[in-house]
Amino acid sequence: MARFGHTELPPQVQAALRRAVRLAWITIGFFATAVALLLATMGDSKAMQAAVVENTLSFIPPIAFLFAVRATKHRPSPRHPYGYHRAVGVGHLVAATALFGLGAFLLVDSAAGLLSGHRASVGLVEIGGQVVWSGWLMIAVLAYTALPPALLGRVKMPLARHLHDRVLYADAEMNKADWMTTLGAIAGIIGLGAGLWWADAASALFIAGNILRDGVRNVRVATAALMDARVETYDGSGPHPLLPEIDETLSALPWVQAAQSRVRDQGHVFHVESFVVPARGHTPTLAEMTRAREAIINLDWKLEDVVVVVVAELPARMLPGVQEDVSSTGYDASS
Repeated sequence: MARFGHTELPPQVQAALRRAVRLAWITIGFFATAVALLLATMGDSKAMQAAVVENTLSFIPPIAFLFAVRATKHRPSPRHPYGYHRAVGVGHLVAATALFGLGAFLLVDSAAGLLSGHRASVGLVEIGGQVVWSGWLMIAVLAYTALPPALLGRVKMPLARHLHDRVLYADAEMNKADWMTTLGAIAGIIGLGAGLWWADAASALFIAGNILRDGVRNVRVATAALMDARVETYDGSGPHPLLPEIDETLSALPWVQAAQSRVRDQGHVFHVESFVVPARGHTPTLAEMTRAREAIINLDWKLEDVVVVVVAELPARMLPGVQEDVSSTGYDASS
């Protein structure tokens, strides 16, 4: 786990990765017990059925994360010259698609149950010679599934930022939101006990809506990353701060007239192509080019797959949005 492909990880990132892997296994273990308890108590309650699906879906992100971590450890090969970093994006898209698909199915199923007037029956059960309303067992199991995921999500979130891991971020987001769906399911069961037949289906509809919302958001972010969209932060909230830092670092070099880069998100790491226009009359030496590349690499551990290209003018076709006149006083090939 000391590296992603050929990218060696700093000690603090290695520690974050080890902790994230441990938390992924803890998450899988917890949800295994949660799903088993929910299945044992759900009856024909729509809210409980939705809670089972929601907790079952929670297996997907940690499993996808563990798969991606294992895949990205492999070094680049002739068949995969850029490495296996895209496994993170593939895992993110798989998790997001599962969320979207099952969320949509649950939404339709719950709405159909509400419109058809489905009335869930919550009967009595005998425990130790005492007759108990099954709804109390359901509520107890739902309460068990509420707090641990929320705590796991809060712990995973800073790790997702350190690792720039969107699968881990999606997992943390789902865990943090679990308490809302759990409260919705509890409200549905209590509503049934109070004689509100529609409360169960309405609760299931609420849970399905949350799952679908998470699916839509994550499908959008995962698809954009796989299509080489502008590099953004781990949570997809905006451009990554390394983007301007790369160009500012190159522009600060004494022999550089203008510089602009295009950066693709490979998964945990970035692939950087920097186009540099030398000052008029200056021909960069191999040592200067090497130092320019090393200056970018030293900015962050995610920046190692870096290419620096000397050009007479910034190529507008490869750098959409670049100003046409930025290199008007730049390198003259005849000088």
